[in-house]
Amino acid sequence: QVQLVESGGGSVQAGGSLRLTCAASGYTTGTACMGWFRQPPGKEREAVALIHDGRGYRYYAASVGDRFTISQDTAKNTVYLHMHSLKSDDTAMYYCAAENGAYCSSRPEDFDYWGQGTQVTVSS
Repeated sequence: QVQLVESGGGSVQAGGSLRLTCAASGYTTGTACMGWFRQPPGKEREAVALIHDGRGYRYYAASVGDRFTISQDTAKNTVYLHMHSLKSDDTAMYYCAAENGAYCSSRPEDFDYWGQGTQVTVSS
């Protein structure tokens, strides 16, 4: 049974940084696509950053640019999202997701497994 458990969310002031962690069990990171999505209140879920180490692939939403970095530690079966220069627009519930497919899609419906989410709140 696949489990994804996020941690690291919290409340920060604009300009601050956070690191989100996604610990995976029952799933081997590095062999398929994993990603971070976010869902602000009243809005749709959107891809923030995706990683597929086997393909050397990284994706970042235009809204996060080079402020966010996704990385993974296959030895720990963990994926991270390093967030810097946070803005109030980054406030959302952040979810870790993983898929079984061969491709890295930015569509939430293409992902097979989801964590419970961790809240990030940025105050201006």
